[in-house]
Amino acid sequence: METPRLGPRRTGHGTSTTEVCAVNGFWDLFWWFFWIYVWVALLMILFSVVVDIFRDHSLNGWGKALWIVFLVFFPLLAILVYMIARGRGMAQRSGREAAEVQTAQDDYIRSVAGSSSSSSDEIAKAKALLDAGTISQGEFDTIKAKALAS
Repeated sequence: METPRLGPRRTGHGTSTTEVCAVNGFWDLFWWFFWIYVWVALLMILFSVVVDIFRDHSLNGWGKALWIVFLVFFPLLAILVYMIARGRGMAQRSGREAAEVQTAQDDYIRSVAGSSSSSSDEIAKAKALLDAGTISQGEFDTIKAKALAS
C-alpha cells in the first residue's frame, strides 16, 4: 500500500499538475499592463475630481458631501457626470490655481535674487561707502570697474 503524499502531485518531467501562473503569454501580459494603466488613470481622475470639489468655493458643504458620497458609491458614473456638469469650472479653477502658484513663485524668486540695480546705483552706493571710510579707494575703483563692465 502506498502512503499518501502531501503537496502537489508530480509528473514525469518534474512539473506540477497544479501549476499556477498569472501570465501565460505575451497577450496576457499586455492586457495585465493595460488594465493596470486604466486603473491608475481612473485613480488620477478620481483624485483630481475630489481636489476640485474641495477647491470650489461656490459649492456649499452639503453639495460637496453629496458629490463625495456619489463618488464613493458610483465612481465611474459620478466622474462622468461631474466632468460634464462642472468640467469648464474645473478647468478655470485649475488654471487660476496654476497662475497663482506661478505668481507666488515669481515673487519669491525676485525677492531672493534681490533688486537689479543699475550701474549708477552701484557706483553711488560704493561712493557712499568710500566717503564713510568703510572701503578704500582701491576697493571703490574695483566696484566701479565691475559696475561699468556690466
